Amino acid sequence: MLYFIITLGLSGWDLLTAVLGYIFALCLGIILHELAHGFVALKCGDDTAKMMGRLSLNPIKHFDAFGILCFVFIGFGWSKPVPVNEMKYRNFKRGQRLVSMAGIVVNLILAFIFSGLYFFFYRNLIFATNLFLNFLGYFILFGFMINISLAIFNLLPLYPLDGFNFLRSFMRPNNKFVLFMEKYGNLILILLFFTSAFDYGYSFFVGLVEKIFFAFWGLF
Repeated sequence: MLYFIITLGLSGWDLLTAVLGYIFALCLGIILHELAHGFVALKCGDDTAKMMGRLSLNPIKHFDAFGILCFVFIGFGWSKPVPVNEMKYRNFKRGQRLVSMAGIVVNLILAFIFSGLYFFFYRNLIFATNLFLNFLGYFILFGFMINISLAIFNLLPLYPLDGFNFLRSFMRPNNKFVLFMEKYGNLILILLFFTSAFDYGYSFFVGLVEKIFFAFWGLF
């Protein structure tokens, strides 16, 4: 994302509004993603996140330092996982599936909303002479990009991402795939960052979701 902001060729107040728009959009996407996990876990019978103070709007409680740095310099990152105790779920499998998908669903909803704001208002805001309107324009732009990134990234079936946890809910605990991913998933994830296939795959899916969302808003 830092590289993207630099490529915009901004300076002075315009650069500041872009950076602030990015920071606010990042905080919104991460906080609501983690809140969704904790809230759904609570509804499923697990109050661990609530007891640990993770049902909070304070971004510091959700930020992971290395994950945020990856967001800034790479465009992909992660937050501090919400603690859950799956044994407290009233329905074990159902709880696993709902909690694992909660954050992704929230990010997709946010991306959909931001895509509509982008479709109708972005250009009028970004080229306005008012700095606050410029900030709103960048907030909308990065709100869409960050939430799409969070949703797509977390859909990957790699430990410890949400996509893996959702897939794991359909398998036995001693499944070979589950055991392999729990052992090597982090390493695979790190290596994946440095492959061109990851960049191409991300660009394809972001472009696909963008086309679908814009096609919908184009109906109006």
